Amino acid sequence: MTLIDLLRDVPDFPKPGIIYKDITPILADGNAFQQAVDSVVKGYDKSNIDAIVGVEARGFIFAAAAAYKIGCGLLIVRKPGKLPSKTASETYDLEYGTDTLEIHKDQVRPGMRLLLIDDLLATGGTIAATAHLVEQQGGKVIGIRFLVELGFLNGRDKLQGYDVQATMVI
Repeated sequence: MTLIDLLRDVPDFPKPGIIYKDITPILADGNAFQQAVDSVVKGYDKSNIDAIVGVEARGFIFAAAAAYKIGCGLLIVRKPGKLPSKTASETYDLEYGTDTLEIHKDQVRPGMRLLLIDDLLATGGTIAATAHLVEQQGGKVIGIRFLVELGFLNGRDKLQGYDVQATMVI
């Protein structure tokens, strides 16, 4: 079985008309999970990356495992009010409204080489905001990786100039 075979479609979740891409069957299969983590860090090691940035919430799963595999630090980007220390924030547009992401101000050092990881690329707004947030703190985004990309939503359009790769493109 391949990773794409394990990806489960859940119709009408979280609301009618949405087909949710459920990654939990991949997480539940040890070999598949290992393959998924290996795929998002392919080509990276401690010589070319200082830390991985994981995006709330499912991105944390892959980012944490990837940071462990590489032996580098893990920085997390969360929704407002979830981090206990001083934060920097980035507000971005959604289809209907806005959202905000935060990172601890003392996490990103100038020139730090960062790999951004999230589970899924849809419209690209969240990861584009994450990239802008860490760059404003002095970090350098050396790559953006996803397990799944919903290609028909053209999320890559918001990520021009970045090295973007997805393990599975649907």
